[in-house]
Amino acid sequence: MKKVLIKNAKIVNEGKIFDGDVFIEDGIISEISESISAKSPDVNIFDAEGTYLLPGLIDDQVHFREPGLTHKESIETGSRAAVAGGITSFIEMPNTLPQTTNMEELEAKFKIASETSYANYSFMFGGTNDNLSEIEKIDPKNVAALKLFLGSSTGNMLVDDEKVLEQIFKKSPVLIAAHCEDEATIKKNLEDCIERYGDDIPIELHPKIRSEEACYKSSSRAVALAKKTGARLHVFHVSTAKELSLFNNKKPLKDKKITAEVCIHHLWFNDSDYAKKGTLIKWNPAVKTKKDQEALLAGLLDNHLDVLATDHAPHTKEEKKNVYTKAPSGGPLVQHALPALLQMHHQGKISLEKIVEKACHNPAILFDVEKRGFIREGYKADLVLVDLNSPWAVQPDNIFSKCQWSPFEGTTFKSRVTHTFVNGKLVYKNFKHTPFTQNAERLSFDR
Repeated sequence: MKKVLIKNAKIVNEGKIFDGDVFIEDGIISEISESISAKSPDVNIFDAEGTYLLPGLIDDQVHFREPGLTHKESIETGSRAAVAGGITSFIEMPNTLPQTTNMEELEAKFKIASETSYANYSFMFGGTNDNLSEIEKIDPKNVAALKLFLGSSTGNMLVDDEKVLEQIFKKSPVLIAAHCEDEATIKKNLEDCIERYGDDIPIELHPKIRSEEACYKSSSRAVALAKKTGARLHVFHVSTAKELSLFNNKKPLKDKKITAEVCIHHLWFNDSDYAKKGTLIKWNPAVKTKKDQEALLAGLLDNHLDVLATDHAPHTKEEKKNVYTKAPSGGPLVQHALPALLQMHHQGKISLEKIVEKACHNPAILFDVEKRGFIREGYKADLVLVDLNSPWAVQPDNIFSKCQWSPFEGTTFKSRVTHTFVNGKLVYKNFKHTPFTQNAERLSFDR
């Protein structure tokens, strides 16, 4: 499919919605106009009448579990689910087996993705207490960022040596993306609950164990260290109202040295949902109060929070059904994040333009992604068509993640992704993927 013409779309891009056509040649957007006619018989025409054309989403935080944990997910299955959800590029995390904490393991992941991924890809390098020499080898043009776990989560990659941490902040050649929860606070809270309940702690106590205090203490420390050292810091999955005060909304994103994101589950769920969903919505950081949920949305809209992500982190349903202390945190989200955001749009909570800004444009700006994240002439044709009035219910037979469950199971969304194009190639249409070809590309960074 070398030439593609998308006609009669409502194009959502750079703060505007307008009617137009998009012409694609060799995977690149070559023309955007009110009306374009096919200039030769070899053009594949898609009539987008009644649907909206968005840039493909760029998800800066996924866990596709490969290598080592592929009973939960793989790059192939995770990326299949991603394109079904309109995500055309992903950045994957280093807490796999083995961990991505040296250059050999990093390149091994790139090789797997080059052979199996449906979506464009990059990977974060993992920081530890003892791999500063490896961190200094990172090529900023080829690696998305450095991931630091400043609170332990899946994979035990906690960086807790204060002297090492300061050196990493001073010397990292790329943006530092941090998971911020204070380990000592969590450990004490957990010990108190185990003393009272044993292993079978009520799930409703998860946000008390991984508390607001634990989040703020760690986030504020990371922000202070970034200010002290001049490091470029991005704080992952902010989950509390209190943390918003740490971030600035007075500068444009391109001028910020310290940025933050919110994930879809912290916007969609609150602690009242534990009674029904149980450990299926056990995440780190925890889903917290309705007040936090509402503040996070307000923070996203007023630019204290810069990007939307998923933190897609699947486990098997059997693993999730364990008692509290043995049930892992995380869940599958890439397929349903955009439909959930579109549902929030129908509820009057967020505009289409703001969804595109936070999930497409801003990740591209934040990570300096080359030629993606916008519908512009000369850019890669990563594009998504969505029908805002085509209801569907999430059920096991239409879930593409390998784990075969979703925290959204049973939810009826009013909108759905109808077509996803990656580098100009149609990869997904109406709940079906096109035959796999090695079409996805490694992300490059303009640094």
